[in-house]
Amino acid sequence: MVLRLWWINLKVPLISLFILLECSILTATALLRLNHTLREVIDRVNEKGGPYIGLVMAYSAEAHELQSSGIFIPNSINPWVDLSGRRFNVGSIREVNVIYVMSGQRRLNAGITVQILLDVFDIRGIVHYGTAGSANDSLSFGDVSIPKYVAFTGSWNWKKFNSQKTHLDELIFGEYDLPQKGGNLLRGLEFKTEEFYSVGEPMKQVFWLEMDPLWFNVAARLQQCVNATYCLPEMPKVVYGLKGSTADIFVDNAAYRKFLFKKFQVSTVDEESAAILMTAMSSNVPCIVIRGVSDLAGGEEGKSSTSLSSLAAKNALSVAVQYIELMGPHF
Repeated sequence: MVLRLWWINLKVPLISLFILLECSILTATALLRLNHTLREVIDRVNEKGGPYIGLVMAYSAEAHELQSSGIFIPNSINPWVDLSGRRFNVGSIREVNVIYVMSGQRRLNAGITVQILLDVFDIRGIVHYGTAGSANDSLSFGDVSIPKYVAFTGSWNWKKFNSQKTHLDELIFGEYDLPQKGGNLLRGLEFKTEEFYSVGEPMKQVFWLEMDPLWFNVAARLQQCVNATYCLPEMPKVVYGLKGSTADIFVDNAAYRKFLFKKFQVSTVDEESAAILMTAMSSNVPCIVIRGVSDLAGGEEGKSSTSLSSLAAKNALSVAVQYIELMGPHF
């Protein structure tokens, strides 16, 4: 009994020591950040202009539309900050303070970029614009979608041949065999949920991510049409409340396009939106996604998948600028 009490007494100072060591490591990390060569610049950017709207795009063509438009006015003292290979451009759009950054393609780049943006700068919300493929026959070239929900549809369990169906949604390869449906040794895929972590909440398994309701409602005040510089059968339109999907895959296949719409009612497909939204949500920062249709994800005939990407990027930017103007400097 005496030995047991001695061990209990010993554990208390040991635990305290571990806590002190961990705090020392955290303090050292904080000191490293304070001694960063750009610390003073970043502090000045935040103090003089924050909080900012973070404007995020993935492709150089999407960034080019903003740069060539003249809409973005760079800050005269600190027009940019370079961090981790990315340039965070500081300035304003329609008298609203904005920091814009090109993330690079796909989920990992998008998530890393937004996390840096939120950790380093004083950001009140994220506006993400870019191009997307359409999986919905009612969305055509140049249309702009502001989805209410986005899912990551690129995380799968690859099933064994002859394995049983579970509660998860499946893509069964044999149903797409030609000339007739049949068995397929590749069996099929199960679509997995994602682990979602957020401030003050336990981890949750989620499939659909929902836009911030307040920010989404602001989008309803946008103009219903956007200008088009191409000769299209109909004037491009802005559509609200649909569903989008993200995967590290460029979809250019009519059968898979049809499957996504039938199984999940997905209207747009891209490679970044879910990552940007999830990263923002984890820090309780509102986010809105704005995607212009550049292709029909393999469902088109006679047009290449990138022939209208410039139009889609231009229209998505136009809607993003309107949205930022509606938000104003103090929303």
